[in-house]
Amino acid sequence: MATEETPVFQIQRVYLKDLSLEQPNSPTILLEQEQPSVDIQLGVEATPVVDGIFEVAVTATVQTKIKDKTVFLVEAKQAGIFEIRNVPEDQMGVVIGVACPQIVYPYLRGNVADVITRAGFPPVHLAEINFQAMYEQQQAAAAEAAGNTAQ
Repeated sequence: MATEETPVFQIQRVYLKDLSLEQPNSPTILLEQEQPSVDIQLGVEATPVVDGIFEVAVTATVQTKIKDKTVFLVEAKQAGIFEIRNVPEDQMGVVIGVACPQIVYPYLRGNVADVITRAGFPPVHLAEINFQAMYEQQQAAAAEAAGNTAQ
């Protein structure tokens, strides 16, 4: 008797996996009156740990510059361990690429703002992210890349 097993989606743990702060031009850059430019890069990666267990990490790189000199650079990786079982294969991408990052990202936002404040700067608040749109863009780019290589 084959019975359909109930899908499982559970958070095992959310943790700060990596965090670095650099102020390579301090203290002289701190005397500058000019407003720095801010560049923020985000990424999502997923890694199978063991059967049904995945690590999903959201990374942020925040760099501020005045002219060509870095004021500060923060690189952070917030991760979560998720148990995901009995989810239909066609839904796994959305669970790992959208649902998991939505859970992890608020922790990353808080940690980035906190470390920047503790470094003596006004906090940089990472914007809310639509992980659904981000996932769909990645899927479209991957499909386009696959189409280009098939020609």
